[in-house]
Amino acid sequence: IDQTRGWFYTLMVLSTALFDKPPFQNLICNGLVLASDGKKMSKRLKNYPDPTLVVDAYGADALRLYLVNSPVVRAESLRFKEEGVLGVVKEVFLPWYNAYRFFVQSSQRLFEDSKVDFNPSAVDLANASNVLDRWMIVSTTSLVEYVEKEMEAYRLYTVLPYLVKFIDNLTNVYVRFNRKRLKGAN
Repeated sequence: IDQTRGWFYTLMVLSTALFDKPPFQNLICNGLVLASDGKKMSKRLKNYPDPTLVVDAYGADALRLYLVNSPVVRAESLRFKEEGVLGVVKEVFLPWYNAYRFFVQSSQRLFEDSKVDFNPSAVDLANASNVLDRWMIVSTTSLVEYVEKEMEAYRLYTVLPYLVKFIDNLTNVYVRFNRKRLKGAN
């Protein structure tokens, strides 16, 4: 930490002295990723999982989501646990993938039954009559606005909980309560 602090101090002094302005407009500083036992990760102690194996086992997106949704993004320490990455896969990515797969299967069924291709741009969102459709449209619009606002302010740590809640609502409320309708029962 002292080395990092010294680097930023040096950048600030040099930039101010040479150019009379700060060296950067925005700065994102993360905390430390520690081994699961709370100690500094060390090659000598081999107290951390091989990052390549973690990415191969769970995927880079799961690892990224685990890290971005952790205290390390708020400049706090994180005790890295491979089980946390597995939890992201189980709780976020698998339900999200299953909702996507259900959508694709429903679109294919629509084509097989009525020879109509699903065209999302042809859907009139403003005149949606189903209350859950309207709720999901508002939720999606709200998510996009929130993400844009928070990302412009460099508050990445606030975005992921909102996104995870959206995915939870999509998979556990919207799809669950609309399953028959989305399968073409109505």
